Amino acid sequence: MPASHRLSGTLFIIISATSFGTLAIFGRMAYAAGLDIFTLLFLRFSFSALILVGMLFIRREKLPAPRDLFILTAMGALGYVGQSICFLSAIKFASIGLVALLLYLYPVFVTILSILFLKSHMSYIKWIALGCATFGAMLTANPQGGNWLGIALALSAALIYSVYIIVGSGVMQRVSAIQSSAIIFTSASIVFAGLTFTNGANWPVTNQGWWAVGGITLIATVIPVATFLAGLKRIGPTNAAMISTLEPVVTVILGVILYQEVLIPLSLVGGGLILIAVIFLTYNEKQVAVETA
Repeated sequence: MPASHRLSGTLFIIISATSFGTLAIFGRMAYAAGLDIFTLLFLRFSFSALILVGMLFIRREKLPAPRDLFILTAMGALGYVGQSICFLSAIKFASIGLVALLLYLYPVFVTILSILFLKSHMSYIKWIALGCATFGAMLTANPQGGNWLGIALALSAALIYSVYIIVGSGVMQRVSAIQSSAIIFTSASIVFAGLTFTNGANWPVTNQGWWAVGGITLIATVIPVATFLAGLKRIGPTNAAMISTLEPVVTVILGVILYQEVLIPLSLVGGGLILIAVIFLTYNEKQVAVETA
């Protein structure tokens, strides 16, 4: 793979993590405007699907082969939906900090799955980066307490997302980020449509609510998912998962700026470790790019 592709892949994942980091902020705005979880997720994925399907039409891209179409549909209907439900259920039984800590164990799961099923090679730089990213995410999350059900649900969310990334790394070698995102969003929106109308919809009651939905759709869904899949294709699942730990750092910083949340010293240390991990991985990608040029 050309050197420029590996470096652009790293940049894509950084953009993805930064964009995903805004989700909690827009979500807080949406909940304040009267939306419930299922309605918000239905609107999020439905509008995202419309945007990506429109892009497919403009670019005149065809649907993937039946096998890839099935895999991508499952990634949306099972992967995204399962991860979202486990995560949102977990915070009912454990603190947000503890759930976030357990969720960000997924780079470890991705690494293990990559070694077992994809026969990935782990250099010493990657092991150092993995340790920094994982420990940094734990410090940034600032965990409190929770019961075993909350812990199990949070770990399930991390495992489901890990499998999603591993499966996606394979199918992304054969389809474009636009194709895959359009199908994933569409299948997820169909599932959340059923859940929304079964439980009763709660639409936004203010303009701010619709602006929040727009932000979640474009900034926290379309951009990060498309760039993540594009980056995943270029640098593989392990690197992508580790660089994605930038997400909680962005969320913490935005919380401090917008909501005057208290930034504890451990969060600063955790954020620093995550940045060190990203620098290590970027350096590693440069070295690989030079060696393979």
